[in-house]
Amino acid sequence: MLHAVVAGALVVAVGHGVAAAAPVATAPHGQLPWLTSEPEGVQAPGAALADGIAGTMLWSREANTPVPIASIAKVMTALVVITSGDLERPVTVPAEAIAYCVRFDGSTAGLSAGEAMSTREMLYAMMLPSGCDAAYTLADAYGPGVDGFIGRMNDTAHLMGLGATQFTDPSGLPTPDDYSTYSTPADLVALGLRAMSLPAFREVAGAQSYHLPAGPAHRDHVWRTTNQLLRDYPGTIGIKTGSTDAAGSCLLFETVRAGIPVIGVVLHSGPWSGAAARDDARRMLDWAYNPILAALPIH
Repeated sequence: MLHAVVAGALVVAVGHGVAAAAPVATAPHGQLPWLTSEPEGVQAPGAALADGIAGTMLWSREANTPVPIASIAKVMTALVVITSGDLERPVTVPAEAIAYCVRFDGSTAGLSAGEAMSTREMLYAMMLPSGCDAAYTLADAYGPGVDGFIGRMNDTAHLMGLGATQFTDPSGLPTPDDYSTYSTPADLVALGLRAMSLPAFREVAGAQSYHLPAGPAHRDHVWRTTNQLLRDYPGTIGIKTGSTDAAGSCLLFETVRAGIPVIGVVLHSGPWSGAAARDDARRMLDWAYNPILAALPIH
């Protein structure tokens, strides 16, 4: 039994030595030797759990059903910005970024019009507190223009083979309507794998907080992550929360325990509470990891 469990763990950890951007392949439930049932108590109607190397699906629910994804859209925004290069490039917050947050009641990083900081710092402002003001600023700077940037987001999704994914806003806000930005659990696992393959993204997405001291062109800022799993679940290394009326509470997450990376997503775990998404993710991760950790001679 021990050999079967360890062998199964190794299948996940090293059995598919392909690039992190590889398409997600769905494996029959129970194919891996320690998976004998599905995780219990998961509330999300859309969810997926996969190994964090090749994206082989371990368990899913409505994996190919498109639904709103709220601020998980910021993962694609960060991916497009980071792959553009020059993360030390200065960017300035336009007045429209502030008006945009007010108009759509978006979460903010507390930025002010005219503040300037590096792209890298702006990524922390976008990813940790889920700053829609920062997302708008980056999209406006790297588009060029927000509409141009949204086109780049969709082009990237197309190139990645994310055929059931569409972006109409760099933050995932409900514009022009609640359902215009959407994706599927399977597509989001693939997006998460690609983003987490980038060291700059991993650094930002895995941070619990970031302090930007006051400088000549910006105020003092302290940003804290909205991802409760980073604080509460051992081995969590990212990546992004999301929440709107239509999307409910969402979480795209990755963990590494006993050297085994696992990536997953839950969509609409509850109406708003980030704790609901965290708890769904915890149930899924415990289901995958606990039999392995119990069998391995490590504590």
